Amino acid sequence: MKIALGTVQFGMDYGIANRKGQVSQREAAAILQQARSAGLDTLDTAISYGNSELVLGQIGVEGWRVITKLPALPQQQVDPVAWVEHEVQAAIERLGVAKLSGLLLHQSGQLLGAHGHEVYGTLQRLKQRQIIDKIGVSIYAPEELDSLLSGFEIDLVQAPFNIFDRRLTTTGWLDRLDSLGIEIHTRSVFLQGLLLMPINERPEKFAPWQDLWNRWHKWLAEHQITALQACLKFVLAHDRIGRVIVGVDSQSQLADIIKVVEGSLALPILEFSCEDINLINPSRWSLF
Repeated sequence: MKIALGTVQFGMDYGIANRKGQVSQREAAAILQQARSAGLDTLDTAISYGNSELVLGQIGVEGWRVITKLPALPQQQVDPVAWVEHEVQAAIERLGVAKLSGLLLHQSGQLLGAHGHEVYGTLQRLKQRQIIDKIGVSIYAPEELDSLLSGFEIDLVQAPFNIFDRRLTTTGWLDRLDSLGIEIHTRSVFLQGLLLMPINERPEKFAPWQDLWNRWHKWLAEHQITALQACLKFVLAHDRIGRVIVGVDSQSQLADIIKVVEGSLALPILEFSCEDINLINPSRWSLF
């Protein structure tokens, strides 16, 4: 199945629409079992996702394709090589796996920093030693790739992509990455749940985009399509995307997602592309 399971909720309270907080280990185990039964094979986590890696390791992730992310190199770190090797080994131990299917840099810009080539070289050696299958970057905007791919060979890119945020396609980077043989994973399919929220429950700070919200809900009503269906079907329709990462905090949420994915809904044309970075980049939400 093209869906990958995001696990940030297993390690911390995450998401603007999250009303339940961090998922319990018991619920996380049930979600993993449900996901495996539905044909999912990929887990997305990160060292910075609270204790997500540890929870996954305690549940057991044998047979899963596990991808985690390396945080930014500490400013005072004097030995980048040793730091990277230590962080990777610690992640492997927490996860209880023999190797990582993928390791992404959580902040791609660190490759362009003073120790970028040392970090990259260390990851390449770990790949050669078969401790990592694929190395890559998690990006916030496609323009990050302009400088990165001119100086580094990477195997995997994770990028935001949803009905409102279409930069991956409008910039041409989806096609370019595919032509380079780089695996593409997308996240933020629900814009942290914002796209799924009823119109009267959306936080007041998103009122500046009320015209967009009104058009969105009117379109859903006219076509008798749920927001969940529209969000998922839009992203899944792009064949070049290898995995679409979704995060859930309950078995019922995952069941709803699987039902949509396995359904045969034909999606009408959507014209909701938005280029306002204050809306489509969640890291900006705390600024207003």
